[in-house]
Amino acid sequence: MKAFQTYKVVPRLPEGLGELRAIAHNMWWSWTPDALEMLRRVDLDLWEQCKHNPVAMFGQVSQERWEELDDDESFRQHLERVAVSFREYLEAETWYDRTYPAARERVIAYFSLEYGIHEALPLYAGGLGVLAGDHLKSASDMGLPLYGIGLLYQVGYFRQYLNPDGWQQEEYAESDFDSLPIERVVDKRGDQVRIRIPSVDHEIVALLWRVNVGRVPLYLLDTNTEENTPEDRRITHQLYGGDNEMRIRQEILLALGGIQALEELGIEPDVFHMNEGHAAFLSIERARRTMIKHSLTFPEAVEATRVSNVFTTHTPVPAGHDRFQPFLMEKYFKNYYPQLGLTREEFMALGRERPNDAAEEFCMTILALRLSAWRNGVSKLHGVVSRRMWRSLWPNVPEGELPIGAVNNGIHAGTFISNDMAVLLDRYLGADWRSEPGDETIWARVHNIPEAELWRAHERRRERLVAEARRLHREQLQERGAGAADLARAQEVLDPEVLTVGFGRRFATYKRANLLFRNPDRLRALLTSRDKPIQIIFTGKAHPLDRPGKELIRQIVHFERDPEISQRVLFLENYNLNLARVIVQGVDVWLNNPRRPLEASGTSGMKVAANGGINCSILDGWWDEAYTPEVGWAIGHGEEYDDPARQDDVESKALYTLLEQEIVPLFYDRGADGIPHGWVTKMKQSMARICPMFNSNRMVSEYVDRFYMSGVRRGRDLADGGFRRGKALATWLATTRAAWPDVRFVSITADADRTARYDDRIVVRAQLMLGRLKPDDVRPQLLFGNVDSAGEVIQPRTERMEYVGPGPDNTHQFMGTLNCDRIGRWGYTVRLLPAHPDLVNPFDTGCILWA
Repeated sequence: MKAFQTYKVVPRLPEGLGELRAIAHNMWWSWTPDALEMLRRVDLDLWEQCKHNPVAMFGQVSQERWEELDDDESFRQHLERVAVSFREYLEAETWYDRTYPAARERVIAYFSLEYGIHEALPLYAGGLGVLAGDHLKSASDMGLPLYGIGLLYQVGYFRQYLNPDGWQQEEYAESDFDSLPIERVVDKRGDQVRIRIPSVDHEIVALLWRVNVGRVPLYLLDTNTEENTPEDRRITHQLYGGDNEMRIRQEILLALGGIQALEELGIEPDVFHMNEGHAAFLSIERARRTMIKHSLTFPEAVEATRVSNVFTTHTPVPAGHDRFQPFLMEKYFKNYYPQLGLTREEFMALGRERPNDAAEEFCMTILALRLSAWRNGVSKLHGVVSRRMWRSLWPNVPEGELPIGAVNNGIHAGTFISNDMAVLLDRYLGADWRSEPGDETIWARVHNIPEAELWRAHERRRERLVAEARRLHREQLQERGAGAADLARAQEVLDPEVLTVGFGRRFATYKRANLLFRNPDRLRALLTSRDKPIQIIFTGKAHPLDRPGKELIRQIVHFERDPEISQRVLFLENYNLNLARVIVQGVDVWLNNPRRPLEASGTSGMKVAANGGINCSILDGWWDEAYTPEVGWAIGHGEEYDDPARQDDVESKALYTLLEQEIVPLFYDRGADGIPHGWVTKMKQSMARICPMFNSNRMVSEYVDRFYMSGVRRGRDLADGGFRRGKALATWLATTRAAWPDVRFVSITADADRTARYDDRIVVRAQLMLGRLKPDDVRPQLLFGNVDSAGEVIQPRTERMEYVGPGPDNTHQFMGTLNCDRIGRWGYTVRLLPAHPDLVNPFDTGCILWA
């Protein structure tokens, strides 16, 4: 039976409680402890039943309860205190105000297919979404003029549960948007704003919603409207659901619909940030719109817009990069690429490693790399891996110089640090750790915390973790139909006094959740030790189609059923943001053992460190940068293996040895006061060194300083005077590329023989034939350094060669100097690159000439 008309019934809040509605509809409450406590006071049972969603809870609170709260002077004072804090937060001067006062009107648009802001908003699947959520939170805290763009999913990602055999099952629950902390975006008539996006042979309509993330608006597109066909309504039905065709439709909606939404709202971003390749179509849509608006050619529009495109890649696994078959691209873009003035082959080449290979699929990462000036991986090691993975896009460029940098991920400390720890930090660090989380001098005050207080705070969190784990385990057993005996034993699983190891992440085989099980006897000895036992909590989801990942979960569940160790190993179902907070706040050790170098960054370990837990990890992702012996433990020394079985054997033995000889003894080495002083020292070192570096405020400030402001400045420069400079750059590039085959080295000479003495200065001269190019169009460079046995220059230094003047036969002469300030076997070479004042990176031209 279909409703003739729908309408929304909202609670009738007493006038004195009116500010509750504004607070509940701004996700600021999710990282503000006093606001969270105030919301819990409304009705604690309903708070838990509604999965910590205040809007849903308000819809179920009885009118009698509202009247009680209105008469409760204590609650009203609490509400007023929170409301004052909320207003002060929104109105306060920010880091961005102080640092870039002249750039307040320069807008950044941030596009992501998922956002992990809070469990009340099921818009995320895993780490990519949580990172995006933390990006918005820190952008809000720091006052960036940033707008988020995403999709509003009807069912989001799946809820995980296990059948009696331990096999993962998936359940998809529909969201009631009117019960989420989101708002309809309405026009002046009060109608919800609708975005219209051209599709194959019709238009798709998307409704526009808004999430308030502190100061930052997040706009979400929703195609579930009767104006669309059933097929189109399903575009935003499920996050990462459906086949490859559904994925391309979602990514078209995100990019083209997102840009259209910003235009409808009157927002003109100066910089566009693509969080992963899902949003890469926005790069060509920006170019198309710029072509139309300013009468530019496609090459001119590309150069005018790429300087303000930022692209972050998150995966070092080839299968993680979206690729679309040529027939799908033709289906959805056959009416699109003619608008760019491109042929089908030219359009497809934008997303191919081999532009002329008609069978190659269209890769979103390649499109984003080609049409962005600013590109980065999410850790230094991931930057190395990304340069190796995509080196074919920049032929003849040394791998270390490829224009893909790195910005290490970070966490939003206010979201993940426990209340117990936050109180302690307020007392001994001062409140500035919240607003200035990247200040090393503030975090150095961790050493002022008395050991007893820090240890007791941590013990309370471990006790809460064990209590919550028991409750969840019992609920999950009940769902599986367990008997009374199993339910009774669930109340005794884990021990709040025992060294607790946590493992929580996506169950993909390369993350090796089962590495600890490689030698069951050694593991069993650790678990069943009479005086120094350990216990392990596992949690995580496998992709619905990943049978090997599901098998890992099943193995753990079967292992934990062994009566001898059943109280020491536990798998908790349905890993989400709420469970993640509970675990990272309470474990003693965080275990991470992926196959290096397949972990791009990883942020869970950062959350553990912020709560006083200690990391034990493979040197991969962020830990490759963060590790020192003072802050945690490293499994191995950063080796990479060709034989996975040998790798598992070597690294599992290293892990057992660490546990047996270092981790367990240190934890149980107690002083007369019962405190493990050596362990607490490591906790403090970990917090003091990791927290100021691996937080999302530092991460966002790095994006601002390195990419956003550069994009703003260069974009404005190229747009100046009706895109005069943008047109000139495109013309110069076309001329340079056409002339480059005629450029060559005529001669290279040096004023030294085969032997030089320390501190000698050797002058190198290069004579070049430039053809149609002028000396100002090129930049010869001298590269020099120590040479290995194969004749390769090791970590070369680069010096610019200066123009000397014209030479004979229409040649041009350049000169450079190398300083012999190191002993050993030396070598040098010379290369030629294009040069233009508006060129961000000469390697993007595809023109390079080596001597």
